[in-house]
Amino acid sequence: MSTLASSLGADYIIKPDIVIGRRPVSDEEVNRDGSVMDAANTIADLTPLRETNAENSCLILHASISCKWTIRSDRSQNARAEALNLIRNRKGNLPHIVAITAEPLPTRIASLALGTGDLDCVYHFALPELSAATHESENEDQIEMLETLVEGRRLRDISDLLFDLAI
Repeated sequence: MSTLASSLGADYIIKPDIVIGRRPVSDEEVNRDGSVMDAANTIADLTPLRETNAENSCLILHASISCKWTIRSDRSQNARAEALNLIRNRKGNLPHIVAITAEPLPTRIASLALGTGDLDCVYHFALPELSAATHESENEDQIEMLETLVEGRRLRDISDLLFDLAI
């Protein structure tokens, strides 16, 4: 416990709202379309994605999802801190790190979506409706920011999330 506390800090733990794990794959699954591996193979004998390499087949972190109904500066910082903790403390590939929001102002969404790449993407629970409302408002700053986020692939609709996590 002290090792964990020294890595993550003991004062304030920020945790994701949703985590998605995946199980390691069996050799049978790898060989589904043709013979690739067998138990005698000495290749890929350290990867955690191969079931035979794990003593106890535990889940591998595939995605960390932060849900923010609306975005204030402190909420966006929590999502970023969450992401940075995962980045710094990972052992292996980085999981998908995303946020989901219902924030109605594109300029506030930008505080989370734009930046250093600590988050893969931000998903809006109603992006087509947000786009329609933003254009109807005729607020050029909000329209321009929304277009920047969508065209820059930093903001997507929630329906895209399932496909993005399939990879």
